[in-house]
Amino acid sequence: MRILFALLTLVLLGSCATKVPYTSKIKTDFDLTPDKMKKVQFYTSETIILERSDEQQKVATTGSSGELVTSERSTSERIVIPANRPCIFEKLEEDGTVQIRFELGAGRVLRFAERQNISNGRSYLVAQWANGKGELDYGGSVYYAVRGSSSAYLMVKLKNWKKNQRKDRVVKGMKVK
Repeated sequence: MRILFALLTLVLLGSCATKVPYTSKIKTDFDLTPDKMKKVQFYTSETIILERSDEQQKVATTGSSGELVTSERSTSERIVIPANRPCIFEKLEEDGTVQIRFELGAGRVLRFAERQNISNGRSYLVAQWANGKGELDYGGSVYYAVRGSSSAYLMVKLKNWKKNQRKDRVVKGMKVK
């Protein structure tokens, strides 16, 4: 029974994986080429919220009983990508920027890259940041990432696997003759 428990514990501990930031060091240590990156499961560190809204349209018309009628119309769209959401590698750009896909559809990728002013090697969400919002292209439309999205970076699961082999033997002991 103890042996079964020990083996079960070894398997569980050996298979535990923790999410760590995807960095240039990890890319180098694991020799991650674009082909290998297609087999890696990526995750987001923070919730990413993308918003866009179309301009309001004002229409003035005359009603059937002679009154003037004005109507306003606007549409907005919001895309929420929760923290720790799984995503896949799409493409590696020449400058090292990684394109990541969360859903199917043409152009529905987000770009992540190292920031020049931060030396931790993490790949952060790429956008044109101004006034707390980041402008980016998603699915062929212009979206604005909200302020908190600027701290979102890519993560991967890192599994430390260690194989220990141990042979136990229980001795009976000896008695005096």
